[in-house]
Amino acid sequence: MNRLGFIFSSLLVLLALASSMLFVVDQRQFGVVYALGQIKEVITEPGLNFKLPPPFQNVSYIDKRLLTLETTDTEPMLTAEKQRMVIDWYVRWRISEPTQYIRNVGLDEASGANQLNRVVRNAFQEEVNKHTVKELLSTKREAISAAVKAEVLEKVRGAKPWGVDVVDVRITRADYVDAITESVYRRMEAERKRVANELRSTGAAEGEKIRADADRQREVTIANAYRDAQKIKGEGDAEAAKTYADAFGRDPQFAQFYRSLDAYKASFSKKGDVMVVDPSSSEFFKVFRGIGASAAATAAKK
Repeated sequence: MNRLGFIFSSLLVLLALASSMLFVVDQRQFGVVYALGQIKEVITEPGLNFKLPPPFQNVSYIDKRLLTLETTDTEPMLTAEKQRMVIDWYVRWRISEPTQYIRNVGLDEASGANQLNRVVRNAFQEEVNKHTVKELLSTKREAISAAVKAEVLEKVRGAKPWGVDVVDVRITRADYVDAITESVYRRMEAERKRVANELRSTGAAEGEKIRADADRQREVTIANAYRDAQKIKGEGDAEAAKTYADAFGRDPQFAQFYRSLDAYKASFSKKGDVMVVDPSSSEFFKVFRGIGASAAATAAKK
């Protein structure tokens, strides 16, 4: 029983020892083997590897992928016109030489990001100071980014190389500080209001002009229509007068009778109208008296 326990314990020790001597390097990482605090070996290829058990040798890992560093500083930078601008940027970088990186920068990616952030910001400040706001916002943005990249590469490849490679540097946003931005927005709003008021005034003037022209055309149309109507009415009255004259010329007694009927009609235009006259002596009923006498004579002849 003691022998089985010894064998089992020995196997456990061997497994623990083997696990401390074996390590796997991922394809996304560098494996750095340390021997008593000194870099013994840098493993760049993925796979299973061997090392001495601690404390003789230890292993650490560094990311070999393309990393992104974005600005976290909102402190404004001064342009050539002394305008305060806030610049947002990002940098694409990777660790290319793990040994140089560990010796000159640090043991992890955060150390390189912190130092690279400082270098990139200083480079941007230097380049922004050389250019105007217009160049920064439009024409020279790509040139500024290229100049910053070149300056950063010169820094990281200097006397003490960092062991990193800067792939790309880009400006993502360039804007005025909040106080200036608010002032610019107020000026833009005032300008838009001025243009809107000008357009409203122009529209109102055009509307008045159109309405005045329409009123003038209406008056002209009504006047022309009234003129034509009066002309047609006059022609009709003349034709009617001619017709009446021809008819009355053939029979004067009928004409007198017709005019008398018109007079009667004009005198009794309403149902309640009353007229008191002497039929025997009034000229008003002369026609009726004439009609009555004619009727009596006709009856006597029969």
